[in-house]
Amino acid sequence: MKQKHTNRLIHENSPYLLQHAHNPVNWYPWGEEALAKAKKENKVILVSIGYAACHWCHVMESESFENEETAKVMNDFFVCIKVDREERPDIDQVYMDAVQLMTGRGGWPLNCFLMPNGKPFFGGTYFRPDDWVKVLRGIQNAWLNDTDKVKSVADQIAQGIHANELITDKSEQTNFHLDDLKKGVNQWKTDFDTKEGGNNRAPKFPLPNGLQFLLHYYFFTQDKSALDHVSLTLDKMAKGGIYDQVGGGFARYSVDAIWKVPHFEKMLYDNAQLVSLYSEAYQLTKNPEYKSVVDQTLAFVDRELSLPEGGFYSSLDADSDGVEGKFYVWQKSEVDALLGADSKLFCEYYGITSQANWEQGNILMVQSYKQKLAMKYGLSVKEFDRKIKKGKQLLLDKRKHRIRPALDDKVLTSWNALMLKGYVDAYKAFGEEKYLQRAIKNAEFLQKYIWKGKGHLHRNYKDGISKINGFLDDYSFTIEAFVALYQATFDEKWLIASEDLIEHVLQHFSDDKSGMFFYTSDEDPALIARKMELLDNVIPGSNSSIAKDLFLLGTYLDKQDYIDRSAQMLGNVKERMSKVLSYHSNWAQLMFWFTNPLYEIVVVGDKAMASKKKIEAKFLPNALIAGSTKASNMPLLQNRYVNGQTTFYLCRNKTCKLPVTKVADLFNQLNIEMKEGK
Repeated sequence: MKQKHTNRLIHENSPYLLQHAHNPVNWYPWGEEALAKAKKENKVILVSIGYAACHWCHVMESESFENEETAKVMNDFFVCIKVDREERPDIDQVYMDAVQLMTGRGGWPLNCFLMPNGKPFFGGTYFRPDDWVKVLRGIQNAWLNDTDKVKSVADQIAQGIHANELITDKSEQTNFHLDDLKKGVNQWKTDFDTKEGGNNRAPKFPLPNGLQFLLHYYFFTQDKSALDHVSLTLDKMAKGGIYDQVGGGFARYSVDAIWKVPHFEKMLYDNAQLVSLYSEAYQLTKNPEYKSVVDQTLAFVDRELSLPEGGFYSSLDADSDGVEGKFYVWQKSEVDALLGADSKLFCEYYGITSQANWEQGNILMVQSYKQKLAMKYGLSVKEFDRKIKKGKQLLLDKRKHRIRPALDDKVLTSWNALMLKGYVDAYKAFGEEKYLQRAIKNAEFLQKYIWKGKGHLHRNYKDGISKINGFLDDYSFTIEAFVALYQATFDEKWLIASEDLIEHVLQHFSDDKSGMFFYTSDEDPALIARKMELLDNVIPGSNSSIAKDLFLLGTYLDKQDYIDRSAQMLGNVKERMSKVLSYHSNWAQLMFWFTNPLYEIVVVGDKAMASKKKIEAKFLPNALIAGSTKASNMPLLQNRYVNGQTTFYLCRNKTCKLPVTKVADLFNQLNIEMKEGK
């Protein structure tokens, strides 16, 4: 179809940027051409940041960026730059900080106005059409008639951006105590929603890393309230509208406090982490519903977010056919026609009514206890499950013929690594070989298409092109995933690869003054601030992730300097953790390893792989597994292989128990050690 307008974004391969390639706005991608133009013409830069699955990004595009009169104002007065926040999180971090400093809030779309030197002085998120035009004219007037004031504001904001989430000196504090975490958890508990799970507010985000920490906290402290909160949250999410009851997989968040109405976009990173979380929760509780959630979510990922070559796509849009959630909701008449006599049972279970439970239709959400409803309809639980499963399959088959949400088909390294680890964690919990093979396939994909030279990763991949340097989370999550893959396979090539990556990070991301790591490499063009990512949020912060990597690799490879660096980093954030533990949950998991030194479980011998499966099926956040089916020179395995025999070693603090040849004896040793608190 011939397009009336085409701008420079047509040469990009980000789906989000390509969505704007035919706007009448003269968009530039971030780069030297746009930045040089702003300086040469002394024009204000508009940086507009979003992502492909963002509902309000689409709304603002439709209302403002596709409007020719509005576009003329933008083109005449500004150099307009579009940024995909998922491809360039470094740019997003800088200008999100700026908007939050200016307005006290943030989100996407993010629209920030910069001086020609890149310093921001005004910004916001979504603007209605009339307000947007007023903002554009007001900014231009201020730049022309009050330039000194604009420069003064920009300088102040730039100082705030530099100071935010930045550690400048090494802490002397390296002593860690479990009581430090107990105080933080007690404060955190005041924020628990004891009725619906999650935090006591709306909207509700899953925040899987925080829930994972609470699982570990229960293990180390036996504080049952922590486990109860995690179980309540996982149960409510699995029954809620945030979970796709028909096709599996989770939406990004719920707009309400009861997990009912999702913001319908589905992100790879959420589903990856939730697979890991539900898998760990299953190891601890053996709740069969958690296995069902993992199986269905991985089926969704395999069906809708997988490249044939082995990678994973980024997301599915919230909208389809221009309407948010249209793909996922149902009219009762549709369900009646599909399910016939079983519709009454199905509708009662999922709360489907003729009036509909949401503005666009019925959101499926479990509304009745399975056992109670089965009894009402004279069914066994097994018969009930069979009818519900059949009904969901009929709806899924019907849904395939609807207009689908748009797919963001770029590959992001860090998100793929999270999903890789999700498959490994599912394999450990359930022992299903297909999950391990899918993890290996993804790891090989990353090595083939993302790995560029020794220890050097790129950020993105699409249509054979990979062109953005990796950021710290790309390295840290990949290392974490490769270490997990080693644990699952005992293939030492994944540890060797991890060591190459960590050495690259140490060389190109380190801040020697503080002992922390910058988010961007020293090989990248400088922005107005070089940020450190310290907080754990929807995704763990890259500094906490790399600190855990250093600890694990230091243990496996016998590199005390790695472990010392990890301890230093943890010491740097200890005071911050005490203030808000929930936003330092990944750091807190690392602290467990320093307050309760890990057990090293070594399995060596011909049957090491089969024996390992029995060990990793258990929930053991206080243990690290190493092993081999043959002789190895790896530090933990040296001189431990005995031909024709499988041997188990339990070690801690460089001291080992007597070797045993049965898994049961190993567990007995471990149980005795843990009971004695050694």
